[in-house]
Amino acid sequence: MFYRPEDGHGLPHNPFNAVITPRPIGWISTRGKDGHDNLAPYSFFNGVAYEPPQVMFASTGAKDSVTNIRETGVFCVNVVPAALTDAMNITSGGFHATVDEFDEAGLEKAECQTIDCARVAASPAALECRMTRIVQIEGAANFVVFGQVTGVYLCDDCVVDGRFDVSRFTPLSRLGYRDYSTVTEVFELKRPDDKG
Repeated sequence: MFYRPEDGHGLPHNPFNAVITPRPIGWISTRGKDGHDNLAPYSFFNGVAYEPPQVMFASTGAKDSVTNIRETGVFCVNVVPAALTDAMNITSGGFHATVDEFDEAGLEKAECQTIDCARVAASPAALECRMTRIVQIEGAANFVVFGQVTGVYLCDDCVVDGRFDVSRFTPLSRLGYRDYSTVTEVFELKRPDDKG
């Protein structure tokens, strides 16, 4: 099968998301200039640079996260463990801007250390970020938010022998359609030129 997106795919559901899998979930927490906290998951999320460390997430539509980041210039990326799957799903709801998704999902907050923002206290890791730019890309309301990481929280239980061990919390990932998966098996590969 081959199709051109402008011509349509002819399938019952769009296969695009199912092709780009698995995707990490950026559980983005923000705080508006009015002090309201917001928490929402984004499945177009990833790291984009090491030095300095930088991340991005993409938002389709006018969402509170992007509005808050425009106002304050900061956001936090919370890692989603399998244990918080239901809470993450609750925060994907279309709540009014004044509704606190932390409260709706029954999540405890912790304050970030380098930015004025809350993070998910039960998340095994969080990246505190200063927005570097918001880029509007093709489409009616498609935005990509870039941020430089200014602080990194790691749960002490997940740091094993000097490495952040994802097997300690079973990361949740996004697939296509309404499908998700968890990381339950980890293996190591050395590059051909790796002498270490």
